[in-house]
Amino acid sequence: MVEQTAKHLRPLPLELAPPEDTVKWSSVSLSEVLERGSRLEASVYDIESKQARETLARCRWELTTVTGENGLAVAFHRPRFRRVFVEKSNLPIYQPSQITEIYPKPYLWISDKTDANLDALRVKKNQVLMTCSGTIGKCTFVGETLDNCIFSHDLLRIETLNKTDGGYLYAFLKSDIGQTLIQANNYGAVISHIEPHHLAEIPIPNPQALIKIEIHNLVMDSFALRDESNELLDQAEQLLINELNLPPIAELKSEYFDNGAKVKNFSVKLSELSERIEASYHKPIVRAISEHITKYANEVTTLGDSRFVSRIILPSRFKRVYVGKGQGVLFFGGKEILQLAPAGEKFLSLKQHDERIKKELTVEENTVLITSSGTIGKVAIVPKHWEGWTANQHMIRVVPANKTIAGYIYAWLNTEFGKALITRFNYGAVVDEIDQRHVAQVQIPLLKNKDIQQKINDLVLEANQKRFDAYILEQKAIHTINEKVIFAE
Repeated sequence: MVEQTAKHLRPLPLELAPPEDTVKWSSVSLSEVLERGSRLEASVYDIESKQARETLARCRWELTTVTGENGLAVAFHRPRFRRVFVEKSNLPIYQPSQITEIYPKPYLWISDKTDANLDALRVKKNQVLMTCSGTIGKCTFVGETLDNCIFSHDLLRIETLNKTDGGYLYAFLKSDIGQTLIQANNYGAVISHIEPHHLAEIPIPNPQALIKIEIHNLVMDSFALRDESNELLDQAEQLLINELNLPPIAELKSEYFDNGAKVKNFSVKLSELSERIEASYHKPIVRAISEHITKYANEVTTLGDSRFVSRIILPSRFKRVYVGKGQGVLFFGGKEILQLAPAGEKFLSLKQHDERIKKELTVEENTVLITSSGTIGKVAIVPKHWEGWTANQHMIRVVPANKTIAGYIYAWLNTEFGKALITRFNYGAVVDEIDQRHVAQVQIPLLKNKDIQQKINDLVLEANQKRFDAYILEQKAIHTINEKVIFAE
């Protein structure tokens, strides 16, 4: 028996000794060490992992593995390849970190001269995708939105042998037990990483077919609703673009001072400086967008217009006090606002931050969030299930005056034209920043056809409702797998 406990360690000086309840320890048999390939990382024998395996061992169903000889699925990733990036092409490539986004948009494109089997890089419907490097274990299920999209090599593609096991496997991997077991199989001193064969070490219950089909259908319905919400947002954006007669942003005419020069150059009137001398603030594309929407809109106002926006909030910085899961309120950041349910691992103390949470941090349904630090200009509209959660101080809250304008505000800001008007205000030598005063100056066009404007608004709100419904179905799938499978004794 190989055993290491806090008692076996050399005592630390009193002022350096950690509290007893923060020390995690577990006994490990020599046979376990040999079974795990003689691996000595503590995470492989983590107490939560051992408890998770013991829980599965007690469930009423026979255990199999995720992959392997008798597993439910096969897993693979693609070979590394040298990417040839171009400014734009018909081959957008997505990054593994984007799989958790509800509607990922490409920001990189590769050339068709890239020396790789590009079709093999495409993901297919009913696959389960998992991040396998850096932040590992993040999962999604491939529906219409991601089908046939090109992803980089560094992403696990998991295909179940039985089609109706796909949703079941996804729900298991999303559960707390599934996530615990995935984290216990990572390796890497600096960057955590797992390989396809590690999934053969992860046990999974194999219940009767009816239970797996029930869970699979819940997941399928959840992702179908996400796809429908994305289609509604596409319809809303297309209506907006058509009504404003907006061409692709690259085709908007930008006027330069000397088109023959080797560098982009432009002139700015002294009256238009607005006390900003950075070139980025005065980019010709911003002027082109402004002139275009002024020509085709009924009115161009700003987000500071109290007729349409009741408040714009940027919370102040503060020292955070975190607590364990279930002991406080979920606290998420800008990296997570494009997800269906921000998978925050931080929980803010209600006792320490009650007043700030009520006044600044809690988000309300249909509020539009804009990232204001680092990668600025990411936009999300708060769905119903986010109500009561807290977002950090790196997101500006645009609180619409009412529901009749909330969806329209989001639709405009979520376009590439809206983003250009937001990002023009960025400042900072190292980390880009904007604040609530800048957002209040962002222009928003009001349409001549009020019926079309209302339809755009309603399409966005309908899409937001479908995302709430999709969240409920996914949570029901995870609840079902916990109740009827994992904890069924």
